Amino acid sequence: MSEHRRKPPQPQGGGRAAARRGQSDPSAGRRAAPRGATGSPSDSYGSRSYGSDSQDSGGEERPYSGRAEARRAAQRNTGGRRRTADNGSRGPGGPAGPGRGRGRASTAPGKKRIIDYPRANRFGWRRWVPSWKLVSGLCITFFGSLVALVGVGYAMVGVPNENTAAKSQNNVYYWADGKQMVATGTGINRQNVGIAQIPEAMQYAVISAENKSFYTDPGVDFKGIARALVNMAQGGETQGGSTITQQFVKNTYLSQDQTITRKFKEMFISVKVGTKFTKPEILQGYLNTSYFGRGAYGIQAAAQTYYGVDAKDLTASQCGVLAALLKGATYYDPAGNTDIDPAANRDANYKRSHDRWAWILEEMHKDKHLTDAQYQEAIKKYPLPQGRKATKGMTGQISYLADTAKKYVLSHSHVTEAQFDKGGFQIYTTFQKNKVNALSAAVEKVQKARLDPKNREKDKYVQFGAASVVPKDGAIVALYGGAGYENNHFTNNADTSGVPVGSTWKPFVLAAAMQYGTYKTSPEGVSPLSKYNGNDHLKVRNEDGTYVLNKDGSTFFQNNESDHAWGYISLRKAMEQSINTPFVQLGWDVGMSHVRDVASRSGILDGSFATLNPSFALGTSTPSAIRMADAYATFAASGKHADPYSVTEVKQDGQPVNGFSKPKVTSAIPDDIANNVTDTLENVIQNGTGTNAKALGRTAAGKTGTTDSNKSAWFVGYTQQLATSVAMFRENPKDAELLSMNGTAGVESIHGGDIPTSVWTEYMQSALKGKNDPGFPDATKVGEIADEAGAPSPTPTPSITPSETPSETPSATPSETATSPSPTVSESCRFAWNCSTDGGNTGGSTSGTTSSPSATESTGEGDTRGNANGGGNLFGGTG
Repeated sequence: MSEHRRKPPQPQGGGRAAARRGQSDPSAGRRAAPRGATGSPSDSYGSRSYGSDSQDSGGEERPYSGRAEARRAAQRNTGGRRRTADNGSRGPGGPAGPGRGRGRASTAPGKKRIIDYPRANRFGWRRWVPSWKLVSGLCITFFGSLVALVGVGYAMVGVPNENTAAKSQNNVYYWADGKQMVATGTGINRQNVGIAQIPEAMQYAVISAENKSFYTDPGVDFKGIARALVNMAQGGETQGGSTITQQFVKNTYLSQDQTITRKFKEMFISVKVGTKFTKPEILQGYLNTSYFGRGAYGIQAAAQTYYGVDAKDLTASQCGVLAALLKGATYYDPAGNTDIDPAANRDANYKRSHDRWAWILEEMHKDKHLTDAQYQEAIKKYPLPQGRKATKGMTGQISYLADTAKKYVLSHSHVTEAQFDKGGFQIYTTFQKNKVNALSAAVEKVQKARLDPKNREKDKYVQFGAASVVPKDGAIVALYGGAGYENNHFTNNADTSGVPVGSTWKPFVLAAAMQYGTYKTSPEGVSPLSKYNGNDHLKVRNEDGTYVLNKDGSTFFQNNESDHAWGYISLRKAMEQSINTPFVQLGWDVGMSHVRDVASRSGILDGSFATLNPSFALGTSTPSAIRMADAYATFAASGKHADPYSVTEVKQDGQPVNGFSKPKVTSAIPDDIANNVTDTLENVIQNGTGTNAKALGRTAAGKTGTTDSNKSAWFVGYTQQLATSVAMFRENPKDAELLSMNGTAGVESIHGGDIPTSVWTEYMQSALKGKNDPGFPDATKVGEIADEAGAPSPTPTPSITPSETPSETPSATPSETATSPSPTVSESCRFAWNCSTDGGNTGGSTSGTTSSPSATESTGEGDTRGNANGGGNLFGGTG
């Protein structure tokens, strides 16, 4: 290369750039020398000297042939650090400082970290790979801590004692005024027995059903616990599958909280129990502490409760039934327990119990715990347990009050039935003693006066159910559940479903029509003065004019109880006389789903709704007496609704239990619509099927109801202070099947306006004694008059037109239908807007003024005459 193309050598000092670098870096003594600083001819740009260390030690500078070699030497001289103190960022300093070089700050020479992570002598991703020493140290520490924790936990937990668990306390119920109602659960129904007194068949029944590996397993199902912990951590439900040892621990420890803490405690205690107790002792403890339902804890109490024998005298077949109860006594007691859950009815429970009994015996046979001969003997016949019995203090209406409150507690808290029956709870109820006594006295008085079961066959098996609720609050102040536990009546008739409500359902149809209108008027509501055909045996029309058909394709016909020809009458009149056909067509025009929605918002539970067919409008649904009283309380409160409640406060051993605040009041129905329903139902009492209630002597509203084949009769009525429902029905005690009341009380048929209304009036007179009569809010006009298709147009008012040519007698307008008939006394009303006549009848009655039929013949909507065309009612309502 020619001489003139060469770059001249740099000055000894490295030039201005080197000077600047030197000025900016106080540690320049430890940095690489600038270009040409050594003056060596080995580099045309001047050699580099990284001589701080060598210079400081008096060493000799070493020339390098290039930058790369110089950098490597610098890295060696600085301990291999390639990054600066600020994690490798380039700064304005020299190669080894916090700037231009890629070194990093290092620990002072000779100083070691306890945990070398990230690793100091590794680069790149290797810095983040822990050493085997670190991994092994952490593992040893973790497992050591875990072992210590387990040891501490194991040492701290105590072993359960079945004798301590056998101690139960009273549950004390209080009236609304705070006075004690009853104390129940005294511990009498619980007694421990030794393993020698428990038949082997019972021992092996629970082993075959619950834990086949009982005699060989360690007592803890670790896989099951792991599954439960994972499930709880994910927010899911816990899983079963516990061993008998774990169940014994749960029974005696009794904390049923589904928490991780409890699961760990259960595991520790179970392990400890497995090492301290023998298997027979664990099995004895389990059978002495298990809950078998009906308040029976332990096998001895269960044997006495279900079969009236001591545990040692149980047969293998009976042991199978009792072992089935451990699956869940509420659902496997063949007597049923609908007070806790409607799904636990007698038929369903019997089937569940029978099926599991048969399965348990089969498993015992498979496991060689029953010989062929013993199995055949045991499976021969299902040993039906004896019926439920009244316990001390649980007689009369007290039993139903306590069961209603218990059901409310279980459904509004995390308390289980087994925990509740163990005792220690104080339950403060809404029940008022004077009103409960008054309702019971009213039923008994009317029963004694009207029924004679000893001499009249049709008076046998007649039952009553009733409830009284405070409007705009929901407090249940009284109920009548039946003849009492002491008379072997264990079903609470006030809080049971299965009895159709009949025409007491029609106010929901009218409310839906006023709120939503029909397919012709929607969204405008329908006035209660709208006219519909009230004749008997009518077809129901769809929106397109076609007729509703039965499942077999035949035409559906709706019938009334009587064949009286009402013609086109107002909905108000149809409600007054409780006529079926107008409300079936009205409900179909409005939409049965709207009717259901109104009833639901008013307090009727979804589970009691019937199928949405035409007969739905006539009360084929089966809500309880409590729910019907609560729903009518919504009308009394001008559309405001509160769920019914029976408990205001619960304490456990003196400490409050959460979940018992008063239900919120909601707006279920617009106030003007609710007030119009009330105005219409006032007329039912004043002029219609509920006239027996006039004896109350104060402003009231209500509706009668009777169902198809006269299987039930209702009256539901209210004032502003109280809403009360009364149901009457006959029921076969063997299969809970409803029976006809035709001939009951010595009359052709029972209607809601008869005995049920008498009970209602008798009770309300006593319950409201001394109270004022506030009446009801005025009803304001709602909706438009929308007559059913085919209704005659209103007849114009007659006028006299004089003849142009005078005559001796002026001729008048033809008068055969010229004048609208005068309203009957039953069409009178309190408000001018609501006063109207029904017009002429087209069904055979000479005019709209035809006298109303007697109460007996006018209250009907049920089809008691059959239907030649295959239609008719499915429990169609009657008045």
